[in-house]
Amino acid sequence: MVAKLEPRIVPGGVPMFLQNPLRRAVIAVGVCFAVVALFPASTAAQQKKQIKLSHSSQASADSELHQAALEFEQALVDNPTLEVKIYAANALGQERDVYEAMQLGSGATCAISGTAILTNFNKRLGVLDLPFLWRDYGHVHKVLDGPVGTTLAKELEGTSLKVLAWMDSWGYRNVITAKKPVNKPEDIKGLKIRTIQTPIYVAALNSMGANATPMAFGEVYNAMQTGVLDGFEHSAAMIYANKFYEIAKYGVLTRHLFGPLVFACSMKEWQKFTPAEQQAIQTAATKARDNNRTLAPKREAEAFDGLKTKGMVFVPIDTSSFQKAALPLQDDLAKERGATDLLATIRDTK
Repeated sequence: MVAKLEPRIVPGGVPMFLQNPLRRAVIAVGVCFAVVALFPASTAAQQKKQIKLSHSSQASADSELHQAALEFEQALVDNPTLEVKIYAANALGQERDVYEAMQLGSGATCAISGTAILTNFNKRLGVLDLPFLWRDYGHVHKVLDGPVGTTLAKELEGTSLKVLAWMDSWGYRNVITAKKPVNKPEDIKGLKIRTIQTPIYVAALNSMGANATPMAFGEVYNAMQTGVLDGFEHSAAMIYANKFYEIAKYGVLTRHLFGPLVFACSMKEWQKFTPAEQQAIQTAATKARDNNRTLAPKREAEAFDGLKTKGMVFVPIDTSSFQKAALPLQDDLAKERGATDLLATIRDTK
């Protein structure tokens, strides 16, 4: 028979092998590791949920898209369960592809872009890009923070996209030319002016008498330099950031278009967040929007100052004839998109 071994107990009831301090320390550490192994996922150690935020601009503070993304990221930097990763310069794909993936709950969690791209999912959003529609920044804000913005956001939810904020571009779009100055509305007639491949933008320039010429942005600089284009249209901030002052000498303050921005998230991804996380994300987006709106007129003015310093000359012209020609165009384009009700509200908003 094998003798049964019993631990030797010393006076005080402590087993002899625990009398050695080193042994006690080793056993204590072992117990700690055992507890961690049994309960590995404490709240403090949980991996944060990542918000993948996509936009098309370069990772530069000179971009309204990237600046808004940075503000959003900073607003959530101390959140215990969320973290933001910014994917600039279409790192997750072209804008339409990104939004289509978001509808399925894959790829980006959220994106910041111009509103024009979302007309692929709800054509009524095209009303926001009509020519000579917006009187000033305040008009834009009142409309998008009011019934029109609420209605369009609700309609986008039906396409699995949730709008968190409407934001500003850093300025109105104006026309610049390489060689020929524009001193009066008639001078634009027949000029080959680059614009984006969007029917509203093309129609807007054609209504002004220009020969609207859609072209990829990356080709514009060389096309203007070689005379393939007479000019192109964009905001002063974009013109300055991309150094078009090197090849364009003249600018004309047409202020023909103002394209708002949208901050939207995948509805499928949104529903995975807790109510507290949703509130934190919404608060961060609102903060980014408010900063964006404060910066927009300042950055526009700074860009004009910079362009003038580089030698560009900007001419203010009477755009009343353009505005008059734009009214029936606004009506037609809004009707095509089933947005006559929205156009009426925008016009009536004071």
